[in-house]
Amino acid sequence: MAERGVQLQLQSESFSCPICLELLMEPVAIPCGHSYCRRCISKHWDGENERIMYSCPQCRETFTPRPVLMKNTMLAELVEELKKSRLQEAAGDPSFAAGGDVACDFCTGRKRKAFKSCLNCVASYCEKHLQPHHEVTPLKRHKLVDPSEKLQETICFRHDEVMKMFCRTDQQCICILCSMEEHKGHDIVSAAAESSERQKELQESRAEIQKNIQDREKDMDMLEQQLKSIQLSADQTVHTNEQLFTEMIRLFHRKSSNLEKEVRSKQQVEVRVVRVLQEKLEQEVSELKKRDAELQQLSTTEDHVQFVHSYSSLSALSVSTHTPIVLTAPVSCFQQVTSAVSELRDHLHFILTEDRTKAGETAENVDDLEPTNRAGFLQYSQEITLDPNTAYKELTLSDGNRKVTHTNEDHQPTDHPDQFTVWDQVLSRQSLTGRCYLEVEWRGRGVCVAIAYKSITRDGWGRECGFGSNDKSWTLQCLQNSFTFFHNNISIDLSGPHSFRVGVYVDHAAGVLSFYSVCDTSTLLHRVNTTFTEPLHLGVALYYIGDVVELCKL
Repeated sequence: MAERGVQLQLQSESFSCPICLELLMEPVAIPCGHSYCRRCISKHWDGENERIMYSCPQCRETFTPRPVLMKNTMLAELVEELKKSRLQEAAGDPSFAAGGDVACDFCTGRKRKAFKSCLNCVASYCEKHLQPHHEVTPLKRHKLVDPSEKLQETICFRHDEVMKMFCRTDQQCICILCSMEEHKGHDIVSAAAESSERQKELQESRAEIQKNIQDREKDMDMLEQQLKSIQLSADQTVHTNEQLFTEMIRLFHRKSSNLEKEVRSKQQVEVRVVRVLQEKLEQEVSELKKRDAELQQLSTTEDHVQFVHSYSSLSALSVSTHTPIVLTAPVSCFQQVTSAVSELRDHLHFILTEDRTKAGETAENVDDLEPTNRAGFLQYSQEITLDPNTAYKELTLSDGNRKVTHTNEDHQPTDHPDQFTVWDQVLSRQSLTGRCYLEVEWRGRGVCVAIAYKSITRDGWGRECGFGSNDKSWTLQCLQNSFTFFHNNISIDLSGPHSFRVGVYVDHAAGVLSFYSVCDTSTLLHRVNTTFTEPLHLGVALYYIGDVVELCKL
């Protein structure tokens, strides 16, 4: 079977139709013995239907009447085997068209990949069938392009002509006949000229896009470096703090051990004093008991002379008077040590909780310093109003400049230098100094509550003007069912109970900014720890018609 396949392959030219030169399709034999495609010989003889005789295209033998065409069964089987052999060989051949490739329009059976498409013929050719375009003089003038599946789009549907012109008036490709009829008098140029012009625009657009890509990639690299720097700084800080606290702990242990030694030494001194007094008193008690026994014995003497004589000698021995001992409280012995430790504790507490400029603020300090409930926040509330000079022209202020509404009408003058000219935003008149807490209520589709430097840019569309899009503002975006934090054009999706009242806490000196969702209780949404370098102002952004924000009176 393999040998037969090789033979079929070697003799494939013998199975080609002499008329179409392709592999025989439904082969038939005529009386002279030559074989043709049924379609090819039928078409050939149809052209001779006015004649009486019908000839063989190869040997010119004539036949009368027109022969009846009978299928050559054996030849058909051989052709089918040859086709299968070719298909198996072509299965891994990259020259044949696959999915997504443009196929040759003139290949029969399995089609090869198109090498070129002809705009004049409106057809695609493989290298074999393209050969006439390189050899025949009229075909050499045809316009050949890379293979395309959209050749039909280059044909005018009205005149069935190739569209070689472009109407700038109607902005469409047209054929020459269109330029003389319905587009007559229009601004018409060749498609090549228009393509050249648009290529220039395309290159300019690409250059701008590539510049934007480079700018953004540069920003991405900077952000990546910033992330690495933050990570490195945080790791170094944690490591250094661990060393410092470990050293402080060792210091405390040494100090504690030294104090314990001092206390025990003081204890031994005091104990020795008490022991000496105890021994002295025990000796005095012993002597007094001995004297009392003698006197007791003398009191029983019946000889009066002996009694008087003995008593006189015993009474001559004086009895020392006793001075009561005044004892001090045991704690007073060590009061100095206790006072020193207490003073050290108070000093450390002052450093950790108040003197933050020396010790540095940590996350633990923030939690201790920042109020833990709404009642604690209210002690830092300040009266804040909005500045009409900064309000975008479609924002209306009311209620003593504590309420702002977005309308579709111009209400503000457009010539004040502090005004936001494009962004729908407004800043507070007062700056937020020291520790400050405020609450805002909002209604509508969505608003932004921001804290911003007064130096934020006001004029233009740039992100240097928009709250949260630059390094001069920190923004909480409030939507119907979500909160998002923005700073320097980086966003963080937040979790927490949704509400239409938002609390804002600022500690300028400590570099703390916190946003809270205020319902029955205050829930922390996001906290920022940074260093504020300029005065801070409250900012509000309303981007939809009908949105309302009101500063709450606390």
